[in-house]
Amino acid sequence: MKLTVVGGGSTYTPELIDGFARLRDTLPIEELVLVDPALERLDLVGGLARRIFAKQGHPGRITVTDDLDAGVADADAVLLQLRVGGQAAREQDETWPLECGCVGQETTGAGGLAKALRTVPVVLDIAERVRRANPHAWIIDFTNPVGIVTRALLQAGHKAVGLCNVAIGFQRKFAALLDVPAADIHLDHVGLNHLTWETGVRLGGPEGKDVLPDLLAHHGETIATDLHLPPALLNHLGAVPSYYLRYFYAHDEVVRELTTKPSRAAEVAQMERELLKMYGDPQLDEKPELLAKRGGAYYSEAAVDLAAALLTGTGSPYQVVNTYNNGTLPFLPDDAVIEVQAAVGHSGPTPLPVAPVDPLYAGLTAAVTTYEDLALEAALRGGRDRVFRALLSHPLIGQYEYAEALTDRLIAHNREHLAWA
Repeated sequence: MKLTVVGGGSTYTPELIDGFARLRDTLPIEELVLVDPALERLDLVGGLARRIFAKQGHPGRITVTDDLDAGVADADAVLLQLRVGGQAAREQDETWPLECGCVGQETTGAGGLAKALRTVPVVLDIAERVRRANPHAWIIDFTNPVGIVTRALLQAGHKAVGLCNVAIGFQRKFAALLDVPAADIHLDHVGLNHLTWETGVRLGGPEGKDVLPDLLAHHGETIATDLHLPPALLNHLGAVPSYYLRYFYAHDEVVRELTTKPSRAAEVAQMERELLKMYGDPQLDEKPELLAKRGGAYYSEAAVDLAAALLTGTGSPYQVVNTYNNGTLPFLPDDAVIEVQAAVGHSGPTPLPVAPVDPLYAGLTAAVTTYEDLALEAALRGGRDRVFRALLSHPLIGQYEYAEALTDRLIAHNREHLAWA
């Protein structure tokens, strides 16, 4: 089995490598190819990756290349984890929206749209080259904004599934709070990528007992503290929102916080410099503890589980993925990309039935789906008017003066990445 990671020079990659090494019985990889145009970073990451495999006794071969076509040739699956424009572009995404009093974040709001506009054309080009090299290969997208990118891939006819680590993070957290194995926790997880709610926490599978009320009663304060939201809100909701919902439920509070401290991008950039220095140490043969602060907790385990299900039919029987709605949420179009539990096998994901969604969640989900429609249109066709329409439609923006100002800033800060600009 051959797997290719596009964006293999990312400082995230050793997390993925560690998962491949530990879970080699679940996903037996013979060749792993790391592809990245940044050869200096790629050599550092590739060296550490080989040492991790060697230490853990993994027999697979790891190669690195900046040649995308060579890297994806004969691959059974291609995992996408790229960042167009690097941390410098992320820094911009997180700062210029604040000038208009709007949240600066790389996956939602104006910054998220900027990332989508930069990313979608690049991902579609990569996917076409994967299809030419091997039309049967699966594309697993971990590149944000995952919902919009996955929809672009599916709409273009690619064999693609989107993946996020929010659900597996909640699964592990709830399992620890309940003192049960993580495999015993099944989430009633519903919404869009980075716009989801845990409406049930079941023991043993989809038909298991829902212990969410007990979790909120006994551990609600702990959960709320981790989300930086008040416990009273979780009690009102009767559900656990993704931490990305804080940008909606506490927008102005978040904006005030972001204007008084360094951006997350600046923090990550500093971490990356330290990590790359560590990766260059020939004695290092395991992922360093600092990597846990970089983000992406349990990312490797989710990726291994999904790849194993798609390629070998093994892995967890149910997994939270991003895929076409196809009637799962009746208030959304069939071609919307939703994030829900699905049965995953060789033919791809099939969403499990979802109980009727509370209008409080359904309304926001429908509104953000409309934004994602317009965002994808802007990413595919370009043009200032399409950017403006997408921004105006976003629930975190909504006012035309903000949308006008944000449109000008978005184009000015991303001109080098927008062919039409």
